[in-house]
Amino acid sequence: MSRVLPILFNTEMVKAILDERKTATRRLIKFPENNFTGEVPQADNIKVCKNTLFAKKISFLEEPHYTFNISPPCHLGDILYVRETWKCWRAHRYEATVDIMYKAGGKDIRLQFANGNTDLADRHDYDQFAYKWHGQKWHPSIHMPKEAARIWLKATDVRAERLQEMTASESIKEGIRLPKQYDTKERAYILKFADLWDSVIKKSDMDIYGWEANPWVWVIEFERCEKPEP
Repeated sequence: MSRVLPILFNTEMVKAILDERKTATRRLIKFPENNFTGEVPQADNIKVCKNTLFAKKISFLEEPHYTFNISPPCHLGDILYVRETWKCWRAHRYEATVDIMYKAGGKDIRLQFANGNTDLADRHDYDQFAYKWHGQKWHPSIHMPKEAARIWLKATDVRAERLQEMTASESIKEGIRLPKQYDTKERAYILKFADLWDSVIKKSDMDIYGWEANPWVWVIEFERCEKPEP
């Protein structure tokens, strides 16, 4: 049975999804400490034992003999609602509706609460939402509630791999685009993605999680879908 889970994207990546340029994302895998050594496994010492579309957990081997399992952030067929930078810029109390705006642009949405019932006894959800979120302030993506989501994705592939296994075609799935004069230079796409990756990694973590460190990542491929029925 598929689950409904949140996934965070920054404003530029949301724009790429809206423009139908982005159908994949990569997220860091942070390994737990080895139960015997007390140290975090190094990426170069890790292999995947089980890495299938239908695996609920991915099995890893730290050579020579320590195995452990990690659950990926989602499974094949799960529905993901995109958390993005947003604000509740207008509230209509007598209609029990609020208007949601998104920093990435695109069409705003109007949320209807209490099935349009203006009976005060049935307005609890509206009152709670409007009291907490109404205003002109942009809210970071991590604070977006599911009710405000406008983009829904279905996971079509979930796997673990090293970051530098990236290819030009996979860079394009990540939303990378280059001027026409670069179209035949596959390496240019990969380097562009590498720059993008490093731009979101803390400087203090660059030697562990930067492009040159070649960390392990979750690769999540997806397609747009309709909001599931409650």
